[in-house]
Amino acid sequence: MLLSSSVRPSKATLRLGSLSVRGLATHASPPVQRSTIKALDVGPETRVIVQGLGKASTFHSTLSLQLGTNIVGGVSPGKGGQSYLDRPVFNSVREAAEALKPQATSVFVPPKLAADAIIEAIEAEIPLIVSVAEGIPLKDQMRVMAALHSQSASRLVGANSPGLCNPAGCRMGISPLAVANPGPVGIASRSGTLSYEASAATKEMGQSMVLGLGGDFYPGTRTAEALEFFMEHEPTKVIVLVGEVGGVMEEEAAELAISKYRRPDGSYPKPIIGFISGQTVPPGQTFGHSGAIWRDSLSSGKLKKEAFEKAGFHVVTAIADVGEKAKSLLAGL
Repeated sequence: MLLSSSVRPSKATLRLGSLSVRGLATHASPPVQRSTIKALDVGPETRVIVQGLGKASTFHSTLSLQLGTNIVGGVSPGKGGQSYLDRPVFNSVREAAEALKPQATSVFVPPKLAADAIIEAIEAEIPLIVSVAEGIPLKDQMRVMAALHSQSASRLVGANSPGLCNPAGCRMGISPLAVANPGPVGIASRSGTLSYEASAATKEMGQSMVLGLGGDFYPGTRTAEALEFFMEHEPTKVIVLVGEVGGVMEEEAAELAISKYRRPDGSYPKPIIGFISGQTVPPGQTFGHSGAIWRDSLSSGKLKKEAFEKAGFHVVTAIADVGEKAKSLLAGL
């Protein structure tokens, strides 16, 4: 059985340097998925299809085209042969994949059907799958994870995510254009709203990529994987990791940073800014997302902030402070 990032765990000890934190058992993505992290590197040349062609999809796809996203077609069962924003429509992802050779798909399918749409894209071996659906049933999330973790061709961002945005010309999902500006700051956030706030705070400097990881129990891309992507992503010079209560994604990222990237003097090849929301959320209370809940002194905001601090991240106490911190760090590079 797959383990969630935030369901009730067996107790384990995560060691971050000399810091011991009682938290959820670590259940990062399996090694087979590591090879797909590079699929997050999208840009104006990335060939994107859209699954689900309703009003919301059309609205956001139109905005994405304005940014320069290379949308090459759409998928909607029973509508094959029609057109969508002057692009061809296919009945299945496999048909679209054979005809268009897409590198990514933006999934705008409602929650009750989203799992099947994501799994269809996995079976068609689309390299990057982005799903915005909020409220996918837990059993369906588990089906998606089983399919995702059984292969090494596709990577998922989301669900329950604003998607991802490269302001230089690729937007998949619903992130606002008003705060997007090409630049050197890479942002990864479990919360969609906080990803917008972080983008607004760094608009002056601009963003290399904004990853909305999503707030569900079973996210396709975890914070540690986002960190690994940004460390290898040449346009990114400063990294912003935005976390919240629940799960162990932030602890995993801190542990990875220490074990793989921290230099002997405590610095990193790229400075890392950290922010943890929900510092005052009481145990047992869901903090906006289904996956944002802590209990039994596990996965609290306080412990996550301590993990970031112990790892040597530049921890800020307000999301609005991310901008000034990023600006000062960039000035020192």
